[in-house]
Amino acid sequence: MRPRKACLLLLLLGLAQLLAVAGAEGPDEDSSNRENAIEDEEEEEEDDDDEEEDDLEVKEENGVLVLSDANFDNFVADKDTVLLEFYAPWCGHCKQFAPEYEKIANILKDNDPPIPVAKIDATSASMLASRFDVSGYPTIKILKKGQAVDYEGSRTQKEIVAKVREVSQPDWTPPPEVTLVLTKENFDEVVNDADIILVEFYAPCFLLAGVDTARNLPPSMRRLPRSSASVLLQFPWQRLTPPQKQTWRRGIVDYMIEQSGPPSKEILTLKQVQEFLKDGDDVIIIGVFEGESDPAYQQYQDAANNLREDYKFHHTFSTEIAKFLKVSQGQLVVMQPEKFQSKYEPRSHVMDVQGSTQDSAIKDFVLKYALPLVGHRKASNDAKRYTRRPLVVVYYSVDFSFDYRAATQFWRSKVLEVAKDFPEYTFAIADEEDYAGEVKDLGLSESGEDVNAAILDESGKKFAMEPEEFDADTLREFVTAFKKGKLKPVIKSQPVPKNNKGPVKVVVGKTFDSIVMDPKKDVLIEFYAPWCGHCKQLEPVYNSLAKKYKGQKGLVIAKMDATANDVPSDRYKVEGFPTIYFAPSGDKKNPVKFEGGDRDLEHLSKFIEEHATKLSRTKEEL
Repeated sequence: MRPRKACLLLLLLGLAQLLAVAGAEGPDEDSSNRENAIEDEEEEEEDDDDEEEDDLEVKEENGVLVLSDANFDNFVADKDTVLLEFYAPWCGHCKQFAPEYEKIANILKDNDPPIPVAKIDATSASMLASRFDVSGYPTIKILKKGQAVDYEGSRTQKEIVAKVREVSQPDWTPPPEVTLVLTKENFDEVVNDADIILVEFYAPCFLLAGVDTARNLPPSMRRLPRSSASVLLQFPWQRLTPPQKQTWRRGIVDYMIEQSGPPSKEILTLKQVQEFLKDGDDVIIIGVFEGESDPAYQQYQDAANNLREDYKFHHTFSTEIAKFLKVSQGQLVVMQPEKFQSKYEPRSHVMDVQGSTQDSAIKDFVLKYALPLVGHRKASNDAKRYTRRPLVVVYYSVDFSFDYRAATQFWRSKVLEVAKDFPEYTFAIADEEDYAGEVKDLGLSESGEDVNAAILDESGKKFAMEPEEFDADTLREFVTAFKKGKLKPVIKSQPVPKNNKGPVKVVVGKTFDSIVMDPKKDVLIEFYAPWCGHCKQLEPVYNSLAKKYKGQKGLVIAKMDATANDVPSDRYKVEGFPTIYFAPSGDKKNPVKFEGGDRDLEHLSKFIEEHATKLSRTKEEL
């Protein structure tokens, strides 16, 4: 036993010595490790600082400063005025504007004091693009003490520099905004004293300035149409008129400016007419009269008031202008700017206007000649001008600025040669970038051709010209084939479902005709959007509805994602989500839209039973 105890004692003594040595050396090693860690952290912090400095650095390209999400706020913080351009690298208009913008930068750099000119790639600086509501390219804004001022003039050096210098003045302030709260006590007085007024009607639950329709609606307003939501009304010449649906989309301010004053504005000088012809971008409408007391002039004003939202009307009492236009007093002239005139159409169209001339006659005349033989279709005029079908559209890089006008007119001249022979169709050119989505849906975005064409018909169907070198002959062949019914439509469609045996049938673009337009069956069709909250709320109700009528062989309950599929019939207009139609058997061209009722099982069932032609009334579930 003793040898073992001795060995154990020696082992314990050795271990104690090792621990003592470790205890003595330990603090030095820990200290060294901590020092190394601190040095590493300091190096990382220095690297982070360097990266942060790189992010905050403002680079310059040809005199234009380059800003981003990272450096924007830091740069503009102490600046009184900054000119900003939001652009996209792929945008053709931005590329064309770049040299002009660089000239502007150099001019404003020499300003006293200098005014910074910057550009922002809105496709990468998404936070800034969202913050400043950028929805198109290029978008120009002037930053005044941190507040954005929209620039809405032309993209020319002269106008932009003048506007920036105006905003940069120390005493410049934005136009004042004034909102009055109207009640039943002051409503008539305020409205009657105003030349033009914007009134918003709201329910008590909305915290908006306007008229509380539950408590303050005066008797004089009870004849006007209203809804539970807010309604916009404008008062031109003391006449109360609800605006059209496009008003909200175009913007309230623009709308009110258009509505202010008389519906027709007076032209005083010949130079104004010449400028309309040289630089105009839309139809020119001018009435020529003896004076304001002329009965024909009064009739013209009334007709103009009915079309003022869609067209700009002018009038003159000048004999010099009448001579230039080659008309007499008491006549209306409708003509196109020089860039839209051609040898295939008259320079102007003239109508006699008398005190007895009907408003409708003037309106019909204006609408008949409002479009040139081949016009320029764009987002700003699409809903107003290009609703008539069939519409033949030719897509390419359309730009009427000085440097590109010749190329634009070269291709337009090819379209004119064909358009003159098909007066029953509307022809237009359109910029391929402005209509990139439409070109993609037509399957032409990868055509490899500089010029593409399509036809949009009355039923909502679209026909694409096969990609080939464009000229008047190929376009004529395409339009002729459409006229003879030899073309197949292009339909944007999701893949046809392999299994479509559920109670709610899934419809896609390719199956719309076979399911919804089946003449032997009644069809209830819901058009929805995947992101729509109301559609998601409707889904369980709609499924229950389909299960309820599952035994009805002559009835189909269906749904279609209207964001991913074309609706090949213009009878089924989808202007919001969800939109529900009942397509009765034997009468598919006259579907009934579900409106006014709650989208619950009771009301939808009632809607079906009111319009169904194939229901078996002996079913217990009915």
